Amino acid sequence: MAIRVLLVDDQPLLRTGFRMILEAEQDIAVVGEAGDGLQALDQVRALQPDVVLMDIRMPRMDGVEATRQITGPGRDGPAKVLVLTTFDLDEYVVEALRAGASGFLLKDAPANELVQAIRVVAAGEAMLAPSITRRLLDKYAGHLPSGDEPVPETLHTLTEREVEVLKLVARGLSNAEIAADLFVSETTVKTHVGHVLTKLGLRDRVQAAVYAYESGLVRPGAQ
Repeated sequence: MAIRVLLVDDQPLLRTGFRMILEAEQDIAVVGEAGDGLQALDQVRALQPDVVLMDIRMPRMDGVEATRQITGPGRDGPAKVLVLTTFDLDEYVVEALRAGASGFLLKDAPANELVQAIRVVAAGEAMLAPSITRRLLDKYAGHLPSGDEPVPETLHTLTEREVEVLKLVARGLSNAEIAADLFVSETTVKTHVGHVLTKLGLRDRVQAAVYAYESGLVRPGAQ
């Protein structure tokens, strides 16, 4: 079945461009558009999209609050949110990830990256491009733990292997890449990731990556 996508952006020309790119793919269907966050909420309820391509700065309701309502408790459907951004709005992207977005993409990304991002998010994975993630976290290094703070008690619930996996998730690696790095199967990695999310009370890989940095387990710029 085709991936159902809702386009949310206050610029009609951008929505038209995204629609043309996505509708050229046989496995993607654009089911609707919205020009602000309030319209997006109505469209999500009415159309039940799989993925919402979400702008950040919009009138009436911004993309952060819309994301929070779409992915939060009591949500009406399984929609995943993929945030669109430019580097001058990085601080809003961090808030969107905390609000429940499954990832982010630059507005000037090549068409093939947009298509791939839609597929990744629809499959339940996080769209965490390592290069973009690193630049974001480096920019906000001053607001993240220095590494001298006590390690959160919740981290002690993880096994050594699960800590290794969490660090690699925070670097933006996929299950396949983590499996190759640790010389284990993808199924084993998936199991470890599931245990990490359950033990830490996290929703997905995006929250796991944010947690790893905020807890001081991983520091910006570290490999």
